[in-house]
Amino acid sequence: MSEPAETTETAPTDPQTARALGFVRTLLKHMQMDAEVALAPDDGEGEGDEIRLEIEGPDAGRVIGKRGAVLEAIQYLTTRVAHRPGEDRRHVAVDAEGYRARHEDQLAEMAKKLAKRVAQEGKVITFDPMNARDRRVVHMAVKDLPGVRTESQGEGPDRRVQIIPVKG
Repeated sequence: MSEPAETTETAPTDPQTARALGFVRTLLKHMQMDAEVALAPDDGEGEGDEIRLEIEGPDAGRVIGKRGAVLEAIQYLTTRVAHRPGEDRRHVAVDAEGYRARHEDQLAEMAKKLAKRVAQEGKVITFDPMNARDRRVVHMAVKDLPGVRTESQGEGPDRRVQIIPVKG
């Protein structure tokens, strides 16, 4: 009897992860994309109970889309497919070639620079409308900086973050 071949990925044990992985694999196949999806390794970046999927391959750039729009849509649909009534809702994060991670790092750095300017000049800075995940990145990047606070304003797709000087 021969030894089983070593695989780099173990099959997901929980049903939400299995549904998420299966859905993205099927979607990529139907989109005729030359790309693979796998569970992202735990690098300490995500939340504790997050389902993190990484898409890689020659067509991964096309999966991202303009300003991440296609990737955002894939993540939304994957979240809808993965969750079932009665189960604990786990956050689903879908990334391609590290795009989302790079984008969030750049956004956090920009928010910190702008927050320092707000603290010095005392003028409110308002970001363009952004999705909930990006707003959270800005809030988290600025929350411990002295002399400023953040607030979200607006409704739905017009919701935006403001960095506001704190008097005193």
